[in-house]
Amino acid sequence: MSISVAITRPSAATPPESPVEMPVQDFGAPHPAPRTRQREDWRVWLARLIAFGGTAALAVIGFSQMLQTFGDKPTPMQWALLVLFVPTFAWVGFSFCGLIAGLLAPRLRTPEEPNTARVAVIMPIYHEDAAKSIGLLTALADELAQEGMAERAEIFVLSDSRDPSVAVNETLAIDAARSVSPVPIWYRRRQTNEDRKSGNVAEFVRRWGGRYDQMVVLDADSVMTGNTIRQMSARMNADPDLALIQTMPVLIGGETIFARLTQFAGRVYGPMIARGVAAWSGNTGNYWGHNAMIRVGAFAECCGLPRLPGSPPFGGTILSHDFVEAAALCRAGWKVRLDHDLRGSFEGCPPTLLDMAARERRWAQGNLQHSRLFGMKGARAISRVHFAVGIMGFLMSPIWLALILVGLVLSATVLLSTPEYFPNAYQLFPEWPVFDARRMLWLFIGAMALLLLPKLIATFRAWMRPLARASGGPVRIFASSLFEILLSALIAPVQMLIQTRQIFEILRGRDSGWNAQTRAGSMPGWGVVIARHWVHVLLGLGTLIVLAQFSPPQLIWLSPILAGLILSPFTSRFSASPVFGRWARMRGLLVTPEERSVPPLLSEASSATRALPRPLPEDSAILHLGDDPAALASHCALLEPDTDLPQSRRLDLITAEAKIDHATTRTEALSFLNRAETEALVSDAALLQRWSRLPA
Repeated sequence: MSISVAITRPSAATPPESPVEMPVQDFGAPHPAPRTRQREDWRVWLARLIAFGGTAALAVIGFSQMLQTFGDKPTPMQWALLVLFVPTFAWVGFSFCGLIAGLLAPRLRTPEEPNTARVAVIMPIYHEDAAKSIGLLTALADELAQEGMAERAEIFVLSDSRDPSVAVNETLAIDAARSVSPVPIWYRRRQTNEDRKSGNVAEFVRRWGGRYDQMVVLDADSVMTGNTIRQMSARMNADPDLALIQTMPVLIGGETIFARLTQFAGRVYGPMIARGVAAWSGNTGNYWGHNAMIRVGAFAECCGLPRLPGSPPFGGTILSHDFVEAAALCRAGWKVRLDHDLRGSFEGCPPTLLDMAARERRWAQGNLQHSRLFGMKGARAISRVHFAVGIMGFLMSPIWLALILVGLVLSATVLLSTPEYFPNAYQLFPEWPVFDARRMLWLFIGAMALLLLPKLIATFRAWMRPLARASGGPVRIFASSLFEILLSALIAPVQMLIQTRQIFEILRGRDSGWNAQTRAGSMPGWGVVIARHWVHVLLGLGTLIVLAQFSPPQLIWLSPILAGLILSPFTSRFSASPVFGRWARMRGLLVTPEERSVPPLLSEASSATRALPRPLPEDSAILHLGDDPAALASHCALLEPDTDLPQSRRLDLITAEAKIDHATTRTEALSFLNRAETEALVSDAALLQRWSRLPA
């Protein structure tokens, strides 16, 4: 059913400001005005007992069984192996116990009562493909209108882009979207990039937060259906203590094998993971930075983030700000919840293994920063658990690597040394070396069972639901799961070494910086993958040769890891191929329901993207402003007033003006300007008008 909604094109770039005070928090002191905390339901406590008590029990079992494997007097190397094995075994067990806890996940409902809460949908962007991002918002605007939210919802694009051509492409796309949107679309590009994304959102709240009751935070490649936003708004409006609702996004748009692999795993295994996290988190949930709804007043009250003392990577701006914002809300007595039942939430996925590694570098640094926030005064215990889980997600890679290396050293010690049966001169009975190979085998089988059971259970669960039919039937979904397990086994050791190197770099003090994310990748050349993976290949081949010479039986256990390392250039290159991605889809492998039956929002977003101006490269975007007076006027209308410009920007503006005055054509003028001066040009309406009057 189509609903006709009048299109009201905003005349200004932004609405009138409605400032809100957002004080910077002192995490060394309790929150000054905490709310009364609500008691958790008994189901939450039982879920926590299963998740954490079960993990602790498995850790104790793993410790005792491994200790018995080594006998009464373990050697120092055996103790080292034991110390590394227990957290590894417990980490694998935590995934399984979390899955069981998911059986206690709450059944949520959406109240059907009047709701007048004003909603802002905000999308922070940084050097993105403007047409794709704005296309998502254009489609969302139509759905918000269809849900009856046109009168109380607005869309805000918060740009941090510093590239002049990207900035021009953003304004051209925004102008085109505003002409067809039934919901107001506002646009603001910051003068500076202080505190990255968290600073971008905080500035929005401080300047316009009083205009809205709730805000939906999106990433540049994510979107939610209008129906999902309506339900989230109703749930938050009905519970005055609820400050944040996080959804479990469904990954979409994957074309390469790697992206499709990630997308399929998230679609099949993700719902069960979400149910488990929702069950044990209760009202002390986490925030993942996007695809969530936040109560603006609570966010302003609690989430003005301080900068950590010291220099990056452990000091400065908090990178993984989302975890910290959730913890700050919870310590003040607000509820933060993962609503696992909301399905209309989507986001893109990294196209290649190397692109994923680039993202994980920032995530690793951000999560390690959280080690400095365990002492946050008044923080809930579960918030600290979220910090710990995030940190361990990256520390498990060096722990796993150390476990393998210690095991190899231990094997070499046994092979190359002669046992001393009579260490004492007057000893009557020999001391036999103790190593229970059978018990070790059962421990290995147990670890593999804990690792694979959640995936197999999720696969069988999908068989009994419409997901199987929508993904090609039970046979294809089972074949896809086996394919995902095989390919993930090849990728895992490479990711282990990449993450270990990242942790090492962070500990050495190397900052990750801030680069635009890659949304659509291409198959890297052989030179690129060999440069990135030659160390992995040499390590795999060297280990293979040594073990084949001295301990061939060890190859049985280490063959998956060695295969992953030796084949890493091939895996990295060919998993990034869209051709192989299409091949898999044609054969029904790694297919998700959203591919067979595209949600209307996504198909509308694709159409809206094609209708928007295509992004222009480099100087072509700026020259287009000089050639098209209407485009120039639209661009200038979306510029921020030049009040309170930083001193460096003023200097760039002055030098740009002088160079333009000495140019004879627009093209020549651009050739005179450096990057900072070109940015000053596209950010100043008066100077643009002056430049546009030059001959072409």
